[in-house]
Amino acid sequence: MFLTKIPKNLIIVIISFCFLFTFSFMAACRGTATAETAETATEETIEEIVDTVKEEIDESEEETEKIEDMTEEEVDEPEEETEEIEETTEEKEEETGGIMIIESNSFKNNEMIPAKYTCDAENIIPPLTFSGVPHEAKSLVLIVDDPDAPGGTWVHWTVWNIDPKTAEIPENSIPGGAVEGVTDFGVPGYGGPCPPSGTHRYFFKLYALDITLDLGTSSTAGDIMDALEGHILANAELIGLYERS
Repeated sequence: MFLTKIPKNLIIVIISFCFLFTFSFMAACRGTATAETAETATEETIEEIVDTVKEEIDESEEETEKIEDMTEEEVDEPEEETEEIEETTEEKEEETGGIMIIESNSFKNNEMIPAKYTCDAENIIPPLTFSGVPHEAKSLVLIVDDPDAPGGTWVHWTVWNIDPKTAEIPENSIPGGAVEGVTDFGVPGYGGPCPPSGTHRYFFKLYALDITLDLGTSSTAGDIMDALEGHILANAELIGLYERS
């Protein structure tokens, strides 16, 4: 590898001079060969050495080219794999409609829910938006609960058979054709956050199903979860926080 860093012609000249000097000196000191014989022997030897050096340099260059080719192939392979993964992800998103998301323009994920939507004020349904719902979905289900309640998870709202083409639920409204179930307040419909103490988390859970649910208004969150088992195409959640002042 070191030889490849020095110009080929310079290597040949240096080696030629070294051997010419060596053989001439040896011949002069011994006095056993004429100048012509020494010169002839030296030229033949130098030619052999030069040929050998050229072969070594050529072999070294070939090895360098092989290493460079291998390096380029190794660099290209990860790029090709990355491109394949990206293409596969894009194809899946096109088929399913993308990653399903539930949001609200009244509060962001893991931020405080305005009092307007709680038991401390109007206690109305907050505005919600949906995106990325799978194209093959037949219905949507929405469950809102509080896992931080003292007696265990408290269900605040259940609604199912939402049209999968629904892009938003406006403030204080229910999607047309959807069904509301009984919550832990004992009645159907929305019941806003009302924590007894501290800050609680409120999970707005959205499910896309490949079926519609045949359930009555007396159905609970447990009934809904049993019915949607094995039929979930995608799910998403939005977490809101609330603490009473």
